[in-house]
Formats: sequence, structure tokens, C-alpha cells
Amino acid sequence: MRVIDLEAHFYTEEYLKYLRSRKDLPYEEVVENGYRLWMSDGLWAPRSLKLEEKLLDLGEGRIAEMDEAGVDIQVLSLCIPGCDHFDPADGMAMAQQTNDELAEAIKKYPDRYVGLAAIAPQDPEGSAKELERAVTKLGMKGAKLNSHAKGEYLDDEKFWPVFEAAESLDVPIYLHPTWPAPSIIKGFEKYGFPLAGPPFGFGVETSLHTMRLLYSGLFDRYPGLKIVLGHMGEGIPFWLYRIDFYWLKPWVAPELRPKIKNRPSYYINKNFLFTSSGMHYLPALICAYMAVGADLIAFGADHPFETSKESLESLGILPICEADKEKFYHGNAEKLLKIV
Repeated sequence: MRVIDLEAHFYTEEYLKYLRSRKDLPYEEVVENGYRLWMSDGLWAPRSLKLEEKLLDLGEGRIAEMDEAGVDIQVLSLCIPGCDHFDPADGMAMAQQTNDELAEAIKKYPDRYVGLAAIAPQDPEGSAKELERAVTKLGMKGAKLNSHAKGEYLDDEKFWPVFEAAESLDVPIYLHPTWPAPSIIKGFEKYGFPLAGPPFGFGVETSLHTMRLLYSGLFDRYPGLKIVLGHMGEGIPFWLYRIDFYWLKPWVAPELRPKIKNRPSYYINKNFLFTSSGMHYLPALICAYMAVGADLIAFGADHPFETSKESLESLGILPICEADKEKFYHGNAEKLLKIV
């Protein structure tokens, strides 16, 4: 069976050089036997030499690992911190340079790699133009955003040219986690990255951002917009009934209901796709499968933070029909990204 990995990450040498040259947050610090990615004054993530070697490898080493695991295509996106977290001018410059380099890598392996563009939404108009360039000139299949943009959530309408461009181009946006925004990060810093990062904070940050997008009316304005969430939906499948609370209870005051045309679950079922990246846990997959159905879930590995082989093996034999397995492992990704 064909396997498409919807979430695989990379760096370029120039991007890392820039990240290590920065004096302002975020920046990467070289330490003994590895690196530290500083996100706030009190929060850093460890990075090993081996991990960054894998992130930089867009050649035969990555292809060999894909072959060993049985992955046919990786959908490549820039690793955090993305261009969302820099000053607008630097963010745009690094997005353009990185997109150009990614396009060159894809040219070498056109049957194995697909690209999602890096953009800097803190420059909304510039990012809309860069997304158009990346799709129409470089062949990218969408874009990846890393939750907040320098601490701001994208439900603010000043950012919406990015979403307008994505809908117009008929390409999705992958809303990927990053460290919690400054408005909530203090609640995580006492326990550092083990709380603020993948174990909990990433999901909290991204699910909060998703709910803000739902409440903002974004999907009423752009009904064709498609958003991808990793980690089996950042907990939203579990909460799908609960997020409709203000539509389900007759005693709730109407003025408290968010000013959107439909229940939040309506937009989840119409405008979203969930991937398994970093959540290779069968109960979570079954929850999402039962909540939204086979058409809205797809495979992702979160390479190289999770190996492709371990990601596939951890899910085991899926207790779903063969037609739904086809959708999960490749069909939904092919439809979303128009992959032949």
C-alpha cells in the first residue's frame, strides 16, 4: 500500500546559520555535544547533533530511511522555529530563501518529496504573495504555519490575506505546534520544555489557536479553506461534542454564542484534516476515526522527531476496513494535495 507522510521536517544550512547568528529570541545556541533552541528567557529545547543531521539531510540518507520504513512520499515543511517568529523583514527573507532551497531538493527527488511553503504571517500581504509564488512558481502544495506569529494569533483579521490566498490557490495550511504564546507561557515555564513542549504545551497552544480561528468567523469568510492539524487533531476529536456546548444547551444565553453561522463541529468536519504525526497511539486514532470519520484522518510521522518506521509500527494493524486504510495511508493526502 502506498504511504504518504504528511508531516516531515527539514532545515537548510543557511537557515541554521541564521538561527545561530540571532541575538533575539528565538535563537539556537551551540553547547557541548549539541544545541539549545531558546524560545523564551526561561525556556529552551535540547537538540542533538544526530537530530540536526537528519533535519539537514534532504538526500540519500532520508530516502534510504523512507525506503526501509515503506514510506513512498514525504511532505516536507520547515522545522520550528519557523519564519513566523522573526521580524517581518527577516521572516520574509528567510521564507523566500528556504522555499527556493526546498524547491531545488524536490527537483532532485520529484517522486519522493512534496513541499509546504514557509511563510511569515507577521507580514500578511508579503506572505500572501510568497505563498502564491511558492505554489505557482515553485510547485509547493500548501503552507505550514507554526501557530502564533510573534505571540499573536491569526484570528486577528489583519492576518487574513494569508488565508484568502490559500483558499484562492486551493491549497491547505498546516497549523503546526510551537511553544505557547507569551500570553500563556508563564504557566509552563516552571517545568520547562517537558511541560511546554510536545508532552502538553504544544497541543494546548495549537488547540487554543484552532478554537480562536473557529470563533473568529474565518471559515464563514473563506469556506473553501483547508487546515491540517497534526497529533491526531491536538485533542479536538475528544472535545468535539463539548465545543458545541453553546449550541446544544437551550438555557444558554444566545448573546454568549460566538458570532459564527454554524456550530464549531461543522467547520471541523468541513474544513479540517487530522494527521497522526507524533500521536502513534491506536486509542487516539480510533477516537478521531469515530469522531470525524475516515475522510478526515491521514498518516504523518513527524520525521525525524519520530522515525517513519516506528510511527508505522506503533499504530500496528488498524482495526478499520481496507478502503479506510487506503484513505488514511495515502488517499486523503492525495486528494488534499492533488498528488497523482
